[in-house]
Amino acid sequence: MTRSLILRRARVIQPSRVVESADIFIKNGRIERVAGGEESTAADAEELDLSGLTLFPGFIDVHIHGAVGVDTMEATSGDLYCVARFLASRGVTAWLPTFVPAPEADYARAAAAVESLMLEQDERDPAARALGVHYEGPFVNSAQCGALRTAYFRTFREPADIDVLARVKHDGARHMTTLAPEVEGGIELVRELRRRDWIVSIGHTRAGADVLDRALEAGARHMTHFLNAMAPLHHRAPGPIGWGLVRDDVTCDVIADGVHSDPLVLKLVLRCKQADRLALISDAVAPAGLGDGQYEIWGEKITVTDGRTSNERGSIAGSVITMLDAVRLMLSLGVPAVDVARMAATNPARLLKLDDEYGSIEEGKRADLAALDASGNLRLTLIGGRLAFAARAEIQAA
Repeated sequence: MTRSLILRRARVIQPSRVVESADIFIKNGRIERVAGGEESTAADAEELDLSGLTLFPGFIDVHIHGAVGVDTMEATSGDLYCVARFLASRGVTAWLPTFVPAPEADYARAAAAVESLMLEQDERDPAARALGVHYEGPFVNSAQCGALRTAYFRTFREPADIDVLARVKHDGARHMTTLAPEVEGGIELVRELRRRDWIVSIGHTRAGADVLDRALEAGARHMTHFLNAMAPLHHRAPGPIGWGLVRDDVTCDVIADGVHSDPLVLKLVLRCKQADRLALISDAVAPAGLGDGQYEIWGEKITVTDGRTSNERGSIAGSVITMLDAVRLMLSLGVPAVDVARMAATNPARLLKLDDEYGSIEEGKRADLAALDASGNLRLTLIGGRLAFAARAEIQAA
């Protein structure tokens, strides 16, 4: 691909508006300008005709355990690259490989694989960019374990306890963890993680409002797969769900697969939180992309039936969707495309403090883009202005 690229006649989803027909000028992997009408260009610029397609900012998945048979806990950097290629074919342009509670040696090996991928990814064919790592646990509540392995849950007594969470040694790598602030030492844990510049999210929790208020003050300002693996909402015990719904200074993410939460409840959460404070995640596990069947992950067998996962205890064990599926579901619920773009791209980028270059179609941002047709099918993915996926050959030239 040439260093200059023009996307012609696309319907463009920008942060506060939809431009029904625009040309996107891309140079050196970044958006140079968005023009409302067709303009002439240099002779050496490549052009793609996106007539009839809607251009979203590339989706960013901050919570994903694997796909196409690859589990992030067991993957090599090559395995992770296979996941990244698959994600690009579903409009995902950046992601946080996500780990579950495990022995320290497993954490170290998995983090090293992510580090290797991050070192290599600019030299490979374009694929969804790993941005760091997300540890789901191990500092969580065993009473809300979900599919996580309680044998590896931990409490916090001193700063050295955090060292079990292996860091990815790469400039700019983001480190995120989901924790329950009510575990032993939980509030001090939040403070210490924030001191080390970790992104702290609340999840797998039964905490009451008083503990959650203290966690917020200590620096935990996000909630993981809101509604799931949390004490249920009750009118005399609002717990983390009631607290999260009314706190405008807290953001949340949701698994919009129609399985983890009923679509009507997703509408309720969106009405309370508004699109500016809600992000979409997949929470996908290794069988994502493989279809129904029986698989083994995290030391146990899980079954996928009609797109729903179930472990041996009958619990949901992650999802098998991608961010594209979540986007389609939200659009099907009548959520405006501008709001869906916020939830799928802008807000995840803001959570990771990367919104200066990721997450929206604006001048100066990375040209990470996903083009959907009127039926919600992905037709094109660009990552850093490079073609990562095209659904049909004729899209490659204007």
